[in-house]
Amino acid sequence: MSSLRWKIAATTTAVCCAVAAVLGILVHNVVARQLTGEVRKDADSALDHALSHYAYGTTHGDVPSAVNPAGLPTPLAALVARGHSGTMVGTRGGVPVMWAAAPADDKALAVWIPYESTRDRLRAIDTAILASAALAAGTVALAGLFLARRISGRLARTAAVARRITEGDLDARVALDGSQPGPDGGRPRHGDEVRDVAIALDTMAETLQNRLEAEKRFTADVAHELRTPLTGSLAAAGLLPEGRPKEMINDRLRALHLLTEDLLEISRLDAGAEHADLARCDLGPTVERIVGATRLPVDVRVEQPAVVLTDRRRLDRILTNLLVNAHRHGRPPVTVTVAGPVVSVHDSGPGYPHELIRQGPKRFRTGDPGRGKGHGLGLTIVVGQAAVLGIGLSFANAPDGGALTTLRLPIHVPLDGS
Repeated sequence: MSSLRWKIAATTTAVCCAVAAVLGILVHNVVARQLTGEVRKDADSALDHALSHYAYGTTHGDVPSAVNPAGLPTPLAALVARGHSGTMVGTRGGVPVMWAAAPADDKALAVWIPYESTRDRLRAIDTAILASAALAAGTVALAGLFLARRISGRLARTAAVARRITEGDLDARVALDGSQPGPDGGRPRHGDEVRDVAIALDTMAETLQNRLEAEKRFTADVAHELRTPLTGSLAAAGLLPEGRPKEMINDRLRALHLLTEDLLEISRLDAGAEHADLARCDLGPTVERIVGATRLPVDVRVEQPAVVLTDRRRLDRILTNLLVNAHRHGRPPVTVTVAGPVVSVHDSGPGYPHELIRQGPKRFRTGDPGRGKGHGLGLTIVVGQAAVLGIGLSFANAPDGGALTTLRLPIHVPLDGS
């Protein structure tokens, strides 16, 4: 925003300087033509008197005159030699004068009058023009800087709100003056484009928030409505005679039951109803027990022990989902490494989709057919539970291939030296 502010100020100053320069040149030319014309008129009048006195063999004494005087400008002498008269600014004895000359008996009769005062007046006028242009440029630059600062400040505020919305804060609003809904519920339009952009962003955030809230309510309602009939279906399936049909029905019912439980957990996370029961935990042995309970082929490496503050049940949920995701969408071997308070899960599959790395997991979306099929809730739960525990979470692809998930847990800091 600083660059925009200075660009606007520099542009307005440059335009002002250009306009001042053009106007200054025009004023200089008009004034110079007027002042010089007056001196030329006086010189022509003096020349006429000198010619009349020369015709009678006398000398006009009011204005200096001479025949073929020294210092007569060469262009003016050439003009007289062709039989014409004229005037020209030049010098005589190092002093600025206005020359006037005309033919007289095949000679050049010339007069000269002082021009220094006229030149001084022109210089004074040029100085005044330059001072006025500098003052105008400075004033316009300050005004442009002030205006640009207001514009860039509002744009910076709008950009900051947009970043907060991107990070998940859907309550963020720009809320510039006059950005309230109109009588018909819509947003009014203004002649101020920056304000219109801010209003459009607020409207978009409000619409997005309403849709997400509706989605969350729908997800929670569906999960609650499905839970009771699914429990009854599981109980009824237990009464079926043993055999392949019973196994198939129980398998599908269990999958649907797990999906329902995932939906309920996500709805609780969305509602902020989950609260961690934090306790001191030796991270290395805890991770080994969690991995062992999954009964999945995973290589656990404890490179550096650490004591962290976490909720073991929720940490179990996070690691289990990551390991299931690694085996379902990646390929073995799967490695879990504990290095101090940092836990990393690395598989040897095709890696995470670039969209997931940039934007994070999305529910009901796996992002890449190469990662397999699924409802996409596992990683969404991982993100939600990590936020509850204050765990730093990042998704990336390892340099040697495969998906890499990194957890940074809060370190336990004893308060009483224990």
